[in-house]
Amino acid sequence: MKNSKRTIPQLPQLDVELTERCNNNCVHCCINRPANDRRAQRRELSVSQLDDVFKQAAALGCLTVRLTGGEPLLRPDFERIYLAARRRGMKVKLLTNACLLTPGLARLFRDVPPLEKISITAYGHDRKSYESVTRVPGSFARFERGLALLKEHGVPFELKGVIFRATTGHRKKLAAWIRRRTGAKPEMVTMLDLRHRRDSARRNERISRLRLGPGQAARIICADPLFRKQMVLFPKRYMGARGAKLFACSAGRSVCLDAYGRLQPCLLLRKRRLTYDLGKGTLKDALTNFFPQALAATAKNKQYLDRCAKCGLKGFCNQCPAKSYIEYGVLDKPVEYLCRVAHAQAERLGWENETSLVR
Repeated sequence: MKNSKRTIPQLPQLDVELTERCNNNCVHCCINRPANDRRAQRRELSVSQLDDVFKQAAALGCLTVRLTGGEPLLRPDFERIYLAARRRGMKVKLLTNACLLTPGLARLFRDVPPLEKISITAYGHDRKSYESVTRVPGSFARFERGLALLKEHGVPFELKGVIFRATTGHRKKLAAWIRRRTGAKPEMVTMLDLRHRRDSARRNERISRLRLGPGQAARIICADPLFRKQMVLFPKRYMGARGAKLFACSAGRSVCLDAYGRLQPCLLLRKRRLTYDLGKGTLKDALTNFFPQALAATAKNKQYLDRCAKCGLKGFCNQCPAKSYIEYGVLDKPVEYLCRVAHAQAERLGWENETSLVR
């Protein structure tokens, strides 16, 4: 007789959105709500609720928790949340815009180190370029003050930039500015997501207009010498047709808890029937029973089966069920923009006509 017991999963990382609210109003943001959204604030999980989640995560072997938002530092109880995670023995990866950093928080990170670099987004290299994105007067000065506080207290951090149509002219200046501040080669985000909750057609239209053209995006991505070097071995390891299986990623293994207590299979995917109400269950149950069953879906869409399932460029393409849901409200429709960017990259690398890679 076969053993019907499921293996208890290990949880490598837990993402936690502390809030969807943000002190900035970035033109391209895929999630933000106003900082003074009281209704959203009232629904956010309490410190004790979050600590219980951290306890469950630690019991499943989780070593790292990423605290994100919105802007996580908007939470007046952020220090207590942070210490709760650290007391459970987990490293903390904080994603922030740094504008709300205070001397007290800088001392906290010095005295109780997160054990991961604080990840900060740089929207521009000066006041004009930065605030054209955040649309909040004075935000650049607060951002710079936050960086200065971390540096003063010896707290390690990393900076990443965001590039879209309106800021491509500042790309090299921003990269140089980040390198001067960190001494490291900056990561540049070039692919913008639409609103994760599909809550505003107007905002989605605006974000779509901000996206780089496929050829422009591919040119920036492929210009990175490290990227081109990695491409020597990349095709043999990661290319090939994906088939009809939709979830071939880490979704459902490294999961995300939204600000209101629903567990998502990943940071992006908020389709209701694929999320788990943690207030009525446990992390262990979600990982052991719910997600394996919920994510066993296969593609039914003929376009997907005729194109994505047979295409050998999956290692380039950001197509995934979450991206499809964000764009179209279904899990298995090819995202035209992502497809065009992937093929533009392949063309720049001379792979577009490789029959072993492309159907």
